[in-house]
Amino acid sequence: MVLKYIVKRVAFIIVALFFVSLITFILVKSAPGSYIETERLLSQNITDITVPPEVKAAWEKAYQLDKPEWQQFLIFLSNAARFEFGPSFQYPSTTIEKIIMRTFPISFRLAVMAIGLALVIGIPLGIIAAFKRNTVIDRIATLVSMIGTSLPNYVIAVFLIYILALKLHLVPSIGWGEPKNYVLPVLSLAIAPIGSITRYMRASLIETLNKEYIRVAWAKGGGFRQVVLKHALRNSLIPLITVVGPQLAYLTVGTVFVENLFNIPGLGKFYASAAIYRDYPMVMGTTVFFATIVMFTNLIVDIIYGILDPRIRKHSMLEG
Repeated sequence: MVLKYIVKRVAFIIVALFFVSLITFILVKSAPGSYIETERLLSQNITDITVPPEVKAAWEKAYQLDKPEWQQFLIFLSNAARFEFGPSFQYPSTTIEKIIMRTFPISFRLAVMAIGLALVIGIPLGIIAAFKRNTVIDRIATLVSMIGTSLPNYVIAVFLIYILALKLHLVPSIGWGEPKNYVLPVLSLAIAPIGSITRYMRASLIETLNKEYIRVAWAKGGGFRQVVLKHALRNSLIPLITVVGPQLAYLTVGTVFVENLFNIPGLGKFYASAAIYRDYPMVMGTTVFFATIVMFTNLIVDIIYGILDPRIRKHSMLEG
């Protein structure tokens, strides 16, 4: 039953990735301009972007752009199935998959650190808000979580740069490679998950505390440690998996603005550069890779959640 459910989900992921690839291909082909024109305009600082026909023809042949678009798409699908995206326009001497493997760990490290910080701050805030609900502390925690989930990470990043780097001179505003360079980007990425985790932790714990078995445990003389920490808190932490897993995936693929702002050599920075320079192979390959990360992370989260909560597993298996 479990294997059947996983196979069905994987089949849905494959179909979804096909449509992600198709939509991305249509969009990049519909976008105005081309790499050689954009590169001449941005890199050489000239206004005449006319490319000699023979140069353009040779370039298109090298990247198989002289073939019909439907054939280009099929070639991409065939290569993507083997995780082979070929060379990018900007970096013809290396393949896109090598760029992904070299830069993705940096983006993933940022995301893991941000999620870790969010858990360390968000869970205690949610617990405090749950036990102090309808008080000033609860309202402050709720306000902080609302602000965190409402502001984009690049807005938060600019604010943190202004306060911590430019005004207080506590950390550098740009750079990579030293521990102090992690502070601003990790904080920028962690604010939104802190808000989400705080809200979910508060709501989940309040709901658990109102359960019948918790009231019975209190009535039998159970102490705070036994009732709250052993039963209520443990059961309240399970739903957090459905928040933390997707948040980690979305942070991993959502570091584009932060990496560009802090000049971090992660995959997000290369992805943004590819979009600016019309590096279509890089855009296609990275988009499909990001989509795969998100979809399989959601699948893993569902499986783990089912293992921890048999009721969810039984319901999911029956639907599958």
